[in-house]
Amino acid sequence: MSQSWDALKDHQAAVDGRSILDLFADGRRAEEFSASVDGMIFDYAKTNIDRRGRALLVELATRAGVAEKRDAMFAGAKINETEGRAVLHTALRNMDTSLVVDGQDVAGPLRDTYARMRRFAEDVRTGRFTGQGGKITDVVNIGIGGSDLGPAMAVLALAPFHDGPRCHFISNVDGAHAADILRGLNPETTLVIVASKTFTTIETMTNAETVRAWMARAVAEPATQFAAVSTAADKTAAFGIASERVFGFEDWVGGRYSMWGPIGLSLMLAVGPDDFAEFLRGGASMDAHFRTAPFAENLPVLLALVGIWHNQFCGYATRAVLPYDQRLSRLPAYLQQLEMESNGKRVAMDGSDLPYHSGPVVWGEPGTNGQHAFYQLIHQGTRVVPCEFLVAKRGHEPDLAHQHLLLVANCLAQSEALLRGRSLAQATEIMAKKGLTGAELERQARHRVFPGNRPSTTLAYEQLTPFVLGQIIALYEHRVFVEGAILGLNSYDQWGVELGKELALALQPVLEGKAGTEGKDGSTAQLAAWFRS
Repeated sequence: MSQSWDALKDHQAAVDGRSILDLFADGRRAEEFSASVDGMIFDYAKTNIDRRGRALLVELATRAGVAEKRDAMFAGAKINETEGRAVLHTALRNMDTSLVVDGQDVAGPLRDTYARMRRFAEDVRTGRFTGQGGKITDVVNIGIGGSDLGPAMAVLALAPFHDGPRCHFISNVDGAHAADILRGLNPETTLVIVASKTFTTIETMTNAETVRAWMARAVAEPATQFAAVSTAADKTAAFGIASERVFGFEDWVGGRYSMWGPIGLSLMLAVGPDDFAEFLRGGASMDAHFRTAPFAENLPVLLALVGIWHNQFCGYATRAVLPYDQRLSRLPAYLQQLEMESNGKRVAMDGSDLPYHSGPVVWGEPGTNGQHAFYQLIHQGTRVVPCEFLVAKRGHEPDLAHQHLLLVANCLAQSEALLRGRSLAQATEIMAKKGLTGAELERQARHRVFPGNRPSTTLAYEQLTPFVLGQIIALYEHRVFVEGAILGLNSYDQWGVELGKELALALQPVLEGKAGTEGKDGSTAQLAAWFRS
């Protein structure tokens, strides 16, 4: 792989600073540097990747064994080597296919759990499950990280399809979060889902106890209105949750990849089992495309190769995810975890130091709001920030089609502005027409120069439906896989979250006055003393 890496470094150095706009001169650029599947198009023509660059990137992926590693993942091999686990979130959306893991076919148990989820969701949605106060009107999902970000994002994204109870999410251990979510809810008509695989996650279980105490003030047996997404049957039973309302998932489903199964229960309650099935179908469609399409036409591979080009070869340390779709407003936060927890590593699979940077900083907000916030830096700042735009051809509000047209116009205009920029000559002409002359003309014109030549991609789709949302999430999941495979790291562990947890547990008794600050650095000891006082 080092030969491909060196060739790409040389190629990037040779084309650095080249005008991306000039690449469109032959008239075929846009068609050649886009790919599509099932009504979705990915356009990466507004990048500095040319035919040779793409060929070298594809060769890099081939030499890195992306195809072989992909096939191993889908076959149930234990590609999460540091934890000795398979990586099979894809099985949650492909349950009709037999899949043997450790000598057992896991598809049957997955179908059984899914069928139980469907029955429970229908019981809640139709009112057969009443709790102690009549039909359930609200659902509160308590989780954190992958047990919260995915379903919270998806529930918001599919708001036009809601025909079930209202869904709310509590994640932060800050008591303000629980207090604000519970305010205005009726305990008697609220179902609570506690989502924690081990049922020991400190933030989640602290919030669960808080919500149970809130419910106990109005409900004689509060645990009867709790469900759990957990594999710790003994702990859920001790909490008082009946086994028929406990839904588990295997250790080969990572938290940030888990909303296709029981972690997605809140989404199923909101949109119904049929639309949830469409969400799964969209993910399965992207799986099939990822497994069969040639790399040069493969959306997850191309998205990953663009990311590798920008981060590892161009040296762009961040990327902005910019959905021009208000209902995808939580997508950047979801992708922050998916990408940064997966590929934010410093060692290779064998434990050696990575010889290059790993994953980039992922951030963003929906358009057009971001245009009036941070786009100033994107257009005129000193750092280049590759942008990833997402936009639908049509919205869900036909009577507001004129607003959607304006939204799309803004999305396309921003990527065009990043590409074209505005030269000093153009800016000078604009300001001269306003009557400026001499030094003041030059000064004012320089403030209105846009460097341009800044890369972006656009992912466009017909409409944000459950199927399309499934496509988008699976696309980004596989993008993470490909980038991790090329970089030679493990995308499926997250040891970086452990140290802070351990230190927090040690600091709690210090803040309670039950332990001293021996062994703490001066800053931590001083702050702990200030809070304790």
